[in-house]
Amino acid sequence: MSGLFTSHAYEGKKYKLYIPSSYQDGIKLPLMVMLHGCTQHADDFAAGTNMNVIAEEHQFVVLYPEQTKSANPNKCWNWFDPQHQKRGEGEPAVIVGMVNEVKEAYGINEKRVYIAGLSAGGAMSVVLAVTYPDVFSGVGVSAGLEYKAATSVTQALTAMAKGGPDPTEQGIKAYEAMGTYRKIMPVIVFQGDSDTIVAPINGDQVITQWIATNDLVENGKIDGWIQDQADETVSGEVPGGKRYTMYQYKSKDGTVLLEKYMVAHMGHAWSGGTGEGTYTDPTGIDASRVMWTFFEKIHGE
Repeated sequence: MSGLFTSHAYEGKKYKLYIPSSYQDGIKLPLMVMLHGCTQHADDFAAGTNMNVIAEEHQFVVLYPEQTKSANPNKCWNWFDPQHQKRGEGEPAVIVGMVNEVKEAYGINEKRVYIAGLSAGGAMSVVLAVTYPDVFSGVGVSAGLEYKAATSVTQALTAMAKGGPDPTEQGIKAYEAMGTYRKIMPVIVFQGDSDTIVAPINGDQVITQWIATNDLVENGKIDGWIQDQADETVSGEVPGGKRYTMYQYKSKDGTVLLEKYMVAHMGHAWSGGTGEGTYTDPTGIDASRVMWTFFEKIHGE
């Protein structure tokens, strides 16, 4: 890996940026924004997800925003706080500000900016995809939660343990929050079925929420343009590692718009990550690689 990995700051928060060695002026590359989980930081998340290695191979830029202890004692993104669930305010606005700073400094393909995260970062990546659909063209959610699964700390703990409110209702709220910027959002979800921190039901709810949101974006109605029932289910196993089941959800024209990976016997972790980072499971399917392949299939040029 021979690209540049540099430190920056924006409005009181740090971020790290990976630029692949192949980068040249005049060429617009995709951008992947990676939101760490609680207690983590940018270097930890980069090492654990191995996303820089994939960026070097496939020529894209990676941005790792970093939460501060002053904003949250455990360095969690505040996805559950109404101040950080809207466009133009709080952490979503700061993260998009970082994205814009990167766009000004480097050639970025504006149609290929993706956001992904783990746990609190996964929940915040959903918030970003809802509030800034004009900025992001796909979202990856690892052990995350549906849009507005909670609006307080107490509700957040309940949602993590038992799931959030009715996901179809949350899908309608997400559609309304998108406003005039609304567009179809490709979504990929990873969830361990033995996760005791974010219960597996949350992975299902993220899918159901986005099925409803995307169905509404298509023509303003929930009319089955895309259904909350997998069109294809495939089981697999990582050689020497964990089993998983992949569920695909297709729109009426046959496009795969959502994928969900349930990883057997995996706890609260980034599936297929390296032992160099926290909250990873090296024996799971490689979430970073699968995620990039999913986005590339949808938007590859």
